[in-house]
Amino acid sequence: MAEGFPTEEMEVTHLLVVSDLGRSLPFYRDVLGAELFREYGGTSAVLRLLGNWLLVVTGGGPTDDKPTVTFAPPPDPDTVSTEMILRVPDCRSAYELLRSRGADFLTPPVDRGGEIRAFFRDPDGHLFEISEVAG
Repeated sequence: MAEGFPTEEMEVTHLLVVSDLGRSLPFYRDVLGAELFREYGGTSAVLRLLGNWLLVVTGGGPTDDKPTVTFAPPPDPDTVSTEMILRVPDCRSAYELLRSRGADFLTPPVDRGGEIRAFFRDPDGHLFEISEVAG
């Protein structure tokens, strides 16, 4: 590890590309309970979720500092390269609460032996998991 990296002053921000910020913000704010910190011109928003930063942006093409990179929402919600896992004390209770707020789960919570978990998606197909360590 290089000296001075990471340091206590650093933080991680997770970026998610969405197709419609106006559709996505209610999901993150009202379903997940994220706090809106700042919105930028209808194309991006910074949220705080469980002590972490979440940057939600609409797609866009290459820029001078990333000349070969295009930001786009997931083209296929059933092919996943990243997900956000929310560790919860009671998966079944969290499942019921999130469902009541509009989360659309793939299945009810499943007991996998060492954990109980359930998966749901945001409006663009980003995968989320709630997970409880089973005693």
